[in-house]
Amino acid sequence: MSVDLELAQAAAKYKNKQKVKDRFISGFIGIFAIVWIFPIAWTIWTSLRPYNDIISYGVFSWPRHLNFDNYFHAFRVMGLTHYFLNTLYVTIPAVLLTLFLGSLIAFVVSRYSFRFNLSLLLLFTAGNMLPIVLTYIPVFWLYIKIGDLFGNRSLLYNNYLGIVLVHVAFQVGFATFVLSSYMKTVPKEISESAIIDGASVFRHYWNVMLPLLRPPLAALGVLMSCWIYNDFFWALILMSEDSKRPVTSALRQLQGQYITDFNLLAAGASIVAAPTIILFFVLRKQFVSGLTLGSTKG
Repeated sequence: MSVDLELAQAAAKYKNKQKVKDRFISGFIGIFAIVWIFPIAWTIWTSLRPYNDIISYGVFSWPRHLNFDNYFHAFRVMGLTHYFLNTLYVTIPAVLLTLFLGSLIAFVVSRYSFRFNLSLLLLFTAGNMLPIVLTYIPVFWLYIKIGDLFGNRSLLYNNYLGIVLVHVAFQVGFATFVLSSYMKTVPKEISESAIIDGASVFRHYWNVMLPLLRPPLAALGVLMSCWIYNDFFWALILMSEDSKRPVTSALRQLQGQYITDFNLLAAGASIVAAPTIILFFVLRKQFVSGLTLGSTKG
């Protein structure tokens, strides 16, 4: 009886500790969620208030009017249709090229053994640890020098091709790391069967491995689309013409020379952020399942 009592007391004590731990974790997540959601909610709240309402009653006052006038005005001023097209010119080729090169490199380093395959994987992975801010000026001068070398400064600078290549260069390492980890979970018997059947290296990649990579490719496609879409500084540095820049750069047009209407700016920021939020919620299942695939075998 004493043994059973001690076991019951130990179980009750463990349950109490677990409850305290769960409450602490829930409280921490709740606080973190509030800190994360508050700026977004405040931006949307500000975007719905007229500028004169804030001037008359103050920023923290209860609004007298809420409407969508700032959104319509921001859409007209920014010329969003043109800038959204500019964003597509950069995002779609950059994502497709990154996924293709990342999957190709991951296929080589994970399915074939050679002397430098691990070093090659580490090289691509280490590139993601380099702070991007340190590369702004070197990449800018590199593009200028390459343009001067070929007698055309617009070869890469102030060109969509230059923006696409710089995104590919900085994203392909992450894609290689994720896809190589997933490929290692694919049974090697599949590759051995393809080789026995006489498949070439590229046919092995294209017809055998690539169809198996659809879940992680979908996840990476969503993730990288959001990253590249939200980029601001590369276009600002490598594009001299404002009309060629993507939609995130169009927000600069809402800033006045002397006075900035922050209600209008908040509306523009909400419009620009909307596509990535919609994309995430539409493809959230592929996003979550794709990132967890390859984490365990079986």
